[in-house]
Amino acid sequence: MQAPPADTPEMPAALWSPRFPSPAGLDMAARMFDARPAWKGEEGPRPRIVIAPGAFAIEAPDLARRERRYERAEKARQLDVDVAATYLARGEEPPERIPSREITGWSRKSRASMVRALCELDYRPMLSDATRIPAMVTLTYPGDWLTVAPNGAASKKHLLALRKRFERAWDRPLQAIWKLEFQARGAPHYHLLMVPPHGLSKVPGPRATAAARIGAGLPFRQWLSEVWADIVAHPDPEEKRRHRLAGTGVDFAEGLRAHDPKRVSVYFTKHGSFAAKEYQHCVPPEWTEPGQGPGRFWGYWHLERVALAVEVTPDQAVRAARIARRWARAQGTTRQVAAPRTKGGQVRPGDLVIGLAGAQLMAGARPTRRRKVRRRVRRFASGKGFISVNNGSTFALQLARALSLT
Repeated sequence: MQAPPADTPEMPAALWSPRFPSPAGLDMAARMFDARPAWKGEEGPRPRIVIAPGAFAIEAPDLARRERRYERAEKARQLDVDVAATYLARGEEPPERIPSREITGWSRKSRASMVRALCELDYRPMLSDATRIPAMVTLTYPGDWLTVAPNGAASKKHLLALRKRFERAWDRPLQAIWKLEFQARGAPHYHLLMVPPHGLSKVPGPRATAAARIGAGLPFRQWLSEVWADIVAHPDPEEKRRHRLAGTGVDFAEGLRAHDPKRVSVYFTKHGSFAAKEYQHCVPPEWTEPGQGPGRFWGYWHLERVALAVEVTPDQAVRAARIARRWARAQGTTRQVAAPRTKGGQVRPGDLVIGLAGAQLMAGARPTRRRKVRRRVRRFASGKGFISVNNGSTFALQLARALSLT
């Protein structure tokens, strides 16, 4: 079925049925658990259950240790301010810190943080209207991309400039989720989940700048192509012409799949589940030098994270983690890992080997290779963690009922 254009005034309700839960139900779900007394400064971890629109988590932070860590950070920050004040008193500029860390890829910890953040967002201001279909917007770079994006900071400036121009041209804040990926040729590109505006862009007044006139009076698709090519501004006229024709994309079919918080997070992490797409998270060599890295791989604009935490007893946390772990296992979620495989089996200490030379020969005759296999994901292995759900309030209510029955 062909996707409708962006300037269509109304859409059939059957085509787009968003199911984003309201944060108002989080408070009712949290009251179903037996909350423990408030913290009074004692040491040790304090388990708590965190409920979000699309996530359920169990944590055990040590509040006393966290408070001491915060005090150390405040002292270190005050020391930096005192050092900077000393330089300024002598009429000198404080020395800039030279980055020393190289970024070559997207870590698993960052992926998990993105999934949880996307599940905790309140999408209703952006995706609750059934007559406004979201779309997945793609922003790419021309063939000679290093000329216009020599490092991650330059690319992020392009993305920020697009956001500012959108808000001026359409008189509305740009509510979107964005993610940075890389093509096989190494060029960066961005994916944005947003609701394209209807109608035509605003025509500026006679005193407007030349940049504000780019794309004026055009529908969203044409406006996006013109403005993105002008922001990237490749110096070669032919490269700029090709970029204007094929530098952007608006896919409504992909946007229709994002009908609840869990599906949104699944889309933005799906490439990490397949080996054929893993190159999209590998930073090109030109961006791996210290200070030249890509920075953040994801983010969101004009959306708020909503989560409610309730402290529970350790026994209740253990039983809740056990139920959530069994539920997560029943979903059958798997992930791809590299498992070692040795032809004929590995040489064990109990094997009969004649001398050191014999051991070397056996080891050489049985080379170990790594084979990509899929293994079941285990959640709440240590009693802590989070899971993505379609409706966090409903899941928490059902889990609290299960705890009351046991």
